[in-house]
Amino acid sequence: MAFLDQNPGLGYPLVAGFGLLLGSFYNVVILRLPKRLVWEWKKDAREVLELPEVYDPPPPGIAVERSHCPHCKRQLSWYENIPLFSYLALRGRCRTCKTPISIQYPAVELLTMLVMLACVACFGFGWQGFGAMVFTSFLIILSGIDLRTQYLPDSLTLPLMWLGIIAASDNLYFPLKPSVLGAIAGFAALWLAGELHRQYQIVVKRVKVPEVGMAPGDMKLLAAIGAWVGLKGVLPVILLSSAVGAVFGSLWLLSKGQSLKIHIPFGPYLAIAGAIVFFSGDSLLQAYLRFSGLA
Repeated sequence: MAFLDQNPGLGYPLVAGFGLLLGSFYNVVILRLPKRLVWEWKKDAREVLELPEVYDPPPPGIAVERSHCPHCKRQLSWYENIPLFSYLALRGRCRTCKTPISIQYPAVELLTMLVMLACVACFGFGWQGFGAMVFTSFLIILSGIDLRTQYLPDSLTLPLMWLGIIAASDNLYFPLKPSVLGAIAGFAALWLAGELHRQYQIVVKRVKVPEVGMAPGDMKLLAAIGAWVGLKGVLPVILLSSAVGAVFGSLWLLSKGQSLKIHIPFGPYLAIAGAIVFFSGDSLLQAYLRFSGLA
């Protein structure tokens, strides 16, 4: 690590290549993990309800089955799996059936590369840089899954929260107490906002609404982000995610011609805000306090 810090001309290209490889793997997780979870839930439900067994082959595993074209099912050759470059060489189409390849693949690979480079640029090639890579990697995967399925798996949000607390236990970015309080405040803030909205709908508008006003996955994601940005960073994350969501959500609805009542995944906006606050540290909070006149 010290060698790479002293030789950034070697370190940055290595991180860029590593980021492209990670992005390719993250695409697999984004596409396959939700299907695996649904398959496991159905299997568990049949066992609990004591229903007869049915033939239901499992979907492709995350790290075992080779990549294939989702349309013609042909397994891809190694030279068709080179991150970003294969997409450009194939001009965005399957070599066999000529079906367009989703823009998600190169987008996630390029985004991951840029984010990994930002991690080492801000925190160096040591443990802080590695921790930043772990945190942002989870955010990329969770955002991709939420955009596709409007679901944030506990199998990702909860480990992310505990990893943030573990990092704080060694004072990697700040002490343990702000991390734990940040996780608590992150979950409580969205839970309270959702509960207040639910009570308002019931009491004022006399409308029957579900017990949970905000999606539980969003609450757990903000708790995980709070563990990584600390108690002071939770409020800026909430404010930034709301602003980003208002702008990009409105543009998305206009481009799709959708009603304002449609559900928009909030996880990506929390992820963007969480990454901004994480990279900016206390400077963003101090700027907000000066702007609001509280400093």
